[in-house]
Amino acid sequence: IFLLCFLVGYSAVALNHVIDFKEKKQEIIKPVSPSELFPTLPIVQGTSKRIKVLTRLTLVVSDPSHCNLLRSTSANIRLYDIIAVFPKTEKLFHIACTTLDVDLVCINVTEKLPFYFRRPPVNMAIDRGIYFELLYTPAIKDSTMRRYTISNAISLMQICKGKNIVISSAAERPLELRGPYDVANLGLLFGLSESEAKAAVSTNCRATMLHGETRKSACGVVYTVKKPRKVEEEESAVPACKKAKTQA
Repeated sequence: IFLLCFLVGYSAVALNHVIDFKEKKQEIIKPVSPSELFPTLPIVQGTSKRIKVLTRLTLVVSDPSHCNLLRSTSANIRLYDIIAVFPKTEKLFHIACTTLDVDLVCINVTEKLPFYFRRPPVNMAIDRGIYFELLYTPAIKDSTMRRYTISNAISLMQICKGKNIVISSAAERPLELRGPYDVANLGLLFGLSESEAKAAVSTNCRATMLHGETRKSACGVVYTVKKPRKVEEEESAVPACKKAKTQA
């Protein structure tokens, strides 16, 4: 899967470590260093940069007591680049959106949601810079899960209006992985517009990474983006004498 990512156009990939508190003896261990798994990282197709490998921790919580671990300042938690939480109930979803210091809130797409999305916690999560994650792999595995994926995604879009959405794979086999443009097309089925679907596999993912860096540093992250010049600005930059000659 890792080797296929850079071939289909991805510039970064996250190695996910999932902890489900329903299972016994679950401990948060230190993330495995990418250098231990891959001695040399491949170069992204069409660029001269090597693919970026991130570490991600996903906590599946089904009880409010499970959230105490995220509130504590665990040394191992701080070592992960991205922290995600998978709430199983409406109360836990509200807690994740309003109080937990995480980067992603995972949305269940494999079964019918046991609760309805409400605007206040969703809007608060957006204001806090938290993103909502939708998985597309279940939608290409099974027709029943495809129906649940589309239904749950559309329910979320009606509340968040397409803001702060990240679409990822959670692929376990190479056949379950799709390219960025294919994933953006799947986003249209989830109720996203064309621009929102593109952002869900590009700029929103970058924003999630920056949110994780801010959380780790406890300060902030500054980055620059080139702003395209408008036609009116370009015309105003032309001297008046040249404008007169052009109009003549």
